[in-house]
Amino acid sequence: MRNIKLVLEYDGSRYDGWQKQKNGKGQTVQEKIEEVLKKMTGEEIELIGAARTEAGVHAYGQIANFKTGTQMKAYEIKRYLNRYLPRDIAALEVLETPERFHSSFNAKSFRYEYKITTGEAPSVFDRKYNYYSFKPLDIGKMREAAKGFLGKKDFRALSDNKRMKKSTVREIYEIDIYGGAHEISIMVHGDDFWPHMARILAGTLMEAGYGNIEPSRIPEILASRDREQAGPTAEAKGLFLQEVLYTDF
Repeated sequence: MRNIKLVLEYDGSRYDGWQKQKNGKGQTVQEKIEEVLKKMTGEEIELIGAARTEAGVHAYGQIANFKTGTQMKAYEIKRYLNRYLPRDIAALEVLETPERFHSSFNAKSFRYEYKITTGEAPSVFDRKYNYYSFKPLDIGKMREAAKGFLGKKDFRALSDNKRMKKSTVREIYEIDIYGGAHEISIMVHGDDFWPHMARILAGTLMEAGYGNIEPSRIPEILASRDREQAGPTAEAKGLFLQEVLYTDF
């Protein structure tokens, strides 16, 4: 069996996230691509994604892989996918990869970007892809607060799942906040993210930017392990999976 790696871009606006639902309800990015792959190969395809992006979250560089017996060349698979996939999903690259490659297990880190617009009126053209802030944000305070998230720490305070049994220790390598009067981007690079974590982090940084949370309180919030101490979960439409990084492949 061949192992095929995909680099994917998608607009998550109308999807219930990446991963197909156990109850079969809703429509997901994974299901849409699997349907096209099944039509192409005649096989039951299991598509493995690196990141389980949530409903409404977008991706510039999702990585996925699948096993197949098809003899189609990589460029033929790419051409077929882009012909039959809906226009809000695109295959940017299709590569044959070693059999041992697993897009999720072999992922070493992830980069996310959260996009915010500010100003007197929300942008008509950015409304589907940026969070609109009615109030101005202090980037300096956001940057100061971001320092408290850096490093290997217990991030349970950024989890909506009260029954989460897995370890909530993660490492954030870098947070970069930049922009101007009308647009701000929060770039976060970490070893792993659970559902809503990146959005809660963005929401907490925005609260610091509004003056509602003192930047110096971030270590205290993390130490509390209390979700109520952190900021709100920022809207999904502003979040983009930028890149998945690997070291072994």
